[in-house]
Amino acid sequence: RFAVSVGYWKDPYIQYFVRQAKERKAPEINRGKLACYYARVHGVSYLIKAFLKKTECNCQIVNLGAGMDTLFWRLKDENLLPRKYFEVDFPMIVARKIHNIKSKPPLSKPIMESHSGDSLLIDSHSLDSSRYSIVGADLRFSSDLEEKLKKHDLDTHLPTLLVAECVLVYMTPQQSANLLKWAASTFPVAMFINYEQVNMTDRFGQIMIENLQRRQCNLAGVEVCRSLDSQRERLLLNGWETARAIDMMKVYSFLPQADVKRIEGLEFLDEKELFEQLMQHYCICWASKDSSHL
Repeated sequence: RFAVSVGYWKDPYIQYFVRQAKERKAPEINRGKLACYYARVHGVSYLIKAFLKKTECNCQIVNLGAGMDTLFWRLKDENLLPRKYFEVDFPMIVARKIHNIKSKPPLSKPIMESHSGDSLLIDSHSLDSSRYSIVGADLRFSSDLEEKLKKHDLDTHLPTLLVAECVLVYMTPQQSANLLKWAASTFPVAMFINYEQVNMTDRFGQIMIENLQRRQCNLAGVEVCRSLDSQRERLLLNGWETARAIDMMKVYSFLPQADVKRIEGLEFLDEKELFEQLMQHYCICWASKDSSHL
């Protein structure tokens, strides 16, 4: 929300989900973290749009651990909605999101506009329209997850894009492996995008882990975040045909340089080394399974 408010990228919908924080963080944390968020948003968005263009939007997206994400509304504004867009998160998070949607017309109106057919179904822990569904489920139990998604018209024969941003790291390696295996075995044509930590065995990575532990935040799956290789291996070992992983410094170098120059002018940062270290400790991985040779 803060990054959007100072102009890193545009998101007219985040204001309806997240209150503006009152206090500012130390400048190097601000600038480093905000540029990392900027690279994440653009990097993930680039892959999502590539998939939508390849499939000509004749596909579905499953956003795992979606939280207060606003991607559905942004894709609708760009006329890039897939055939169906699903979000999954814990029932408590889903209930909060649905409450916001019901009480804010700028959120509910686009759902109604894209909806066709019978009346829209909405209760405290799920929302189901013809183009957008929110499902309350625990990602650690894939059979329960599949059952709930199918109740909301998941089509396993459609090309499917699954997105997980800072989600797998909160599960044990076995639990995330089960989820990846389920996705690879369920959809004949699919892509998986994962954004999370990497290079976590060095000193900087250890400090990150300690800082999170002090806030009672346990990264149960951090051992898979050892390196870009370990991130790729996890995907390949669990049924995906191809897998790639790059750190966020690399992603940052791929972004349009004119826009990078613009965001670097938003807030001054002379602590470049800290910023680079932070960017080298996050990555985007993507994997695919492609029986129809898209």
